[in-house]
Parts: sequence; C-alpha cells; structure tokens
Amino acid sequence: MAGAGSPEWVIREDASRPVLLALFLRQVAGIRAPAELPPLRGVPSPAVARDHSEQLDLEREWRQYWDMTVEPQANPSPVPLELVGGFDDLLALPETGADRLRAAVEPHGAAALAHVNRAYELYSKTSTSRPGTSYRAYASAIAEHERQVGRRAHSFELNVQVLPLTQRGVWWIGALTVAVTDGLRGDVAAFDTAIHPIIAELA
Repeated sequence: MAGAGSPEWVIREDASRPVLLALFLRQVAGIRAPAELPPLRGVPSPAVARDHSEQLDLEREWRQYWDMTVEPQANPSPVPLELVGGFDDLLALPETGADRLRAAVEPHGAAALAHVNRAYELYSKTSTSRPGTSYRAYASAIAEHERQVGRRAHSFELNVQVLPLTQRGVWWIGALTVAVTDGLRGDVAAFDTAIHPIIAELA
C-alpha cells in the first residue's frame, strides 16, 4: 500500500475454497470452458457422453456459477441461491436455471470436499511459512513498474488465486482477478516476471 495522500493499491492473495471447488467440479463434470485455463492437478477428467446442446447448456450454467464464485459482487445471481447438499456451505446454485449443473455435480460432494480441503491446507502451510514475502513480491513488481513508466502507480485492486494447475502461468479469470500456478508463485524471480504485465495493465 502507498502512504497517506498517495495512490493506493490493494492485492488480495488466496487459494479460495469456492474457486478450488468450482474448478474441481468443472473437471469431473466434463466441462471444457474456459478453454485457456488449465485443469487442476490430481483431478480426474472423465469423458462424459452428452449431446452438443446438453454440453452447451451445462457449460453455460457452470460459467455463470464460475463468474459468481470468482467475483460475486460483480456477478450477482438474478435469482435466489440455494445450497447444494453434500458440499457443506461451499456450493450454492441458482434456484432456477442450473438444473443440469446441479445434476452433474451432486454425486461428487465427498471427493470434491476432500480435494478442496487438501489443496487449501497446502496453500495455507506454504503461505504461512514465508511471512512477509507475499507483500514484498507485489511491492517489488509495482516499484519496478513505477521506475519504468516514471510515475507513481495508479490506485488499483487485484485478487490473486494461487491454484494447483497443471500448467505454469498466469491467467485473467475476472475483471480484477488472476489465477497463478502455485509452483510459479513459489519461484520468486519467475513470479516477478510473470506478474509485471498484470501490474502494468492495472497501474
């Protein structure tokens, strides 16, 4: 963050359980969207037989759920949400308009929760083992951006989801949210290089 009277930046880093759950369900339900985002490690991606229109409907329903999960304030549900049994309080879907998605994911509650909790605990242990490094990583990238452009960074917000994806990289998953591979996040030099274009776009 900047000092009083200066532009401010806010970066929130997490491995959100709801985001991890959405990606787990994407794979086990045989959903391909968004095509650019790699799958999670260690999660089966079964071939599911559906006709084309059924697949499109399912992917449309999942995409709405994904947008609400990644940036809920920017993507409110047009209808009330209801919790889906078997997922604790992590999965709420629209009361209407998500029937295909609900049917596709309901059998996977126990496996999904086990995977999500393991992934979140691993992220928590890794992040707490390096206190202060999260702030320094972003502050360094912002300082370098300021040197390159010759001005203070504009005020901005950024959410960073650190995820166990199969490919190394950074992807925009919302207007103010990126996903970064956990392995890349742990590589100080590579992460600094990868996050700089994101900072430059916002600041």
